[in-house]
Amino acid sequence: MIPVTSLRIHPADTVATALVDLDAGAFISVDGASVRLVEAVARGHKVALAPIAKGEAVIKYGFPIGVATAPIAAGAHVHSHNLATALSGSGEYRYAPAGAAEARAVAPRSFRGYARADGRAGTRNEIWILPTVGCVGNLAARVARIAGARHAGRVDGIHAFKHPFGCSQLGDDLGHTRGLLAALAQHPNAGGVLIVGLGCESNQLDALIADIPPERRASIRTLSAQAVADDEAACLALVDELVDMAATDRRSNLPLSALTLGVKCGGSDGLSGLTANPLVGRMADAVAGAGGKVILTEIPEIFGAEQLLMDRAASREVFDETVALVRDFKDYFLRHGEPVSENPSPGNIAGGITTLEEKSLGAVQKGGQVPLVDVRRYGGEAARPGLTLLEAPGNDAVSSTALTAAGATIILFTTGRGTPLGFPAPTLKIASNSALAERKAGWIDFDAGRVLEDGFDAASDALLDLIVAAASGEETKAELNEERDIAIWKSGVTL
Repeated sequence: MIPVTSLRIHPADTVATALVDLDAGAFISVDGASVRLVEAVARGHKVALAPIAKGEAVIKYGFPIGVATAPIAAGAHVHSHNLATALSGSGEYRYAPAGAAEARAVAPRSFRGYARADGRAGTRNEIWILPTVGCVGNLAARVARIAGARHAGRVDGIHAFKHPFGCSQLGDDLGHTRGLLAALAQHPNAGGVLIVGLGCESNQLDALIADIPPERRASIRTLSAQAVADDEAACLALVDELVDMAATDRRSNLPLSALTLGVKCGGSDGLSGLTANPLVGRMADAVAGAGGKVILTEIPEIFGAEQLLMDRAASREVFDETVALVRDFKDYFLRHGEPVSENPSPGNIAGGITTLEEKSLGAVQKGGQVPLVDVRRYGGEAARPGLTLLEAPGNDAVSSTALTAAGATIILFTTGRGTPLGFPAPTLKIASNSALAERKAGWIDFDAGRVLEDGFDAASDALLDLIVAAASGEETKAELNEERDIAIWKSGVTL
């Protein structure tokens, strides 16, 4: 009996993915037939199942992932030496709604969260300190450190989120900074927020506060450092006041529908689209199926697979907004003289991903089968149950911060290579392979490699239990490691 060492995802695929390192001369079994490898193929990399002619499309996930740049023999390694992207330009899209697919039913679950006055729910009750400008970032961090020790145990944490922006910015660039900070200031995981300004910066406090609805300002305090003699003492006094308010909040039983799930991948490998991303897709189905919200972003990492999302648009309006967002992002690349296919990263390539089409077809699986109900631009907030597509680049820190600003109260972050990064919202790191989960146990919260032996149903139940535990207050590895940062999208000129 030939052991299962590779996987063909779709019956139409002309390649299989190696699940372990395979030597030249080894045999893989696909649908009862065996293929002999003519060269070694590393775990996560692709092997041709039949001869592929030069110029012929290579099929994975049931879709083309590029074209062969040279003849490829059956059993040969398929990668960047003989496969290239077919993406170019902005592309044409069709409105062909596919209807909602049936998702797997899950047992009802609840979590212990914080019910906010405006009907939203938090998974943490923290005090956040947001500097309007990089000049007061260290002040914010110092205040958070002192206040954290002073009020230990009264709230779930006191955190400052430094960034280098807020001055010498113009137009949309300044608007991005202001809008993102305003959105973070309204996050349901923050029981209180102190916004600290310098006083002379471009990102003026008054303009930032004007972007926040009046009904959400009750737990927000502001301070201009240049306007007071002792800025540290003044900040600490305001944090004391916020802690006194937030400390009265208590966790209560809340339904899964109260969650807002952000889904993200970073440092992906050839197994990400086989294990971790489809597993997260099941979590998206579970949360949205219960009436919750799911947010998908990383727009450059859906290029080549965007039609699959467009086919799930809940209306023609949502379809048109999706097309506009994708085209705007492609034009952004082209305006800067960059090809739209300048992806995957070196780490992705080392892990077995060859083209952007392949990466995108794996990445969009994080959205499960959830209907696409809304499209939001950078700094916008997810407002409708179902799947929201959010404008942000692929950069891990920038896009995960955008997910938080859009209201994500838990982030599911899949990875095949590993990363220690954490963000304002609790972030669960999900490894695509068991070797990574074992080697970097201090980073990884869940091993999605188990689906290859245990199956998706068992792994789905276990991951959903972990999400509920994290939403109820159990600290993620990133939180335990004090990995809590933000990054703001810089897209314009600096004065």
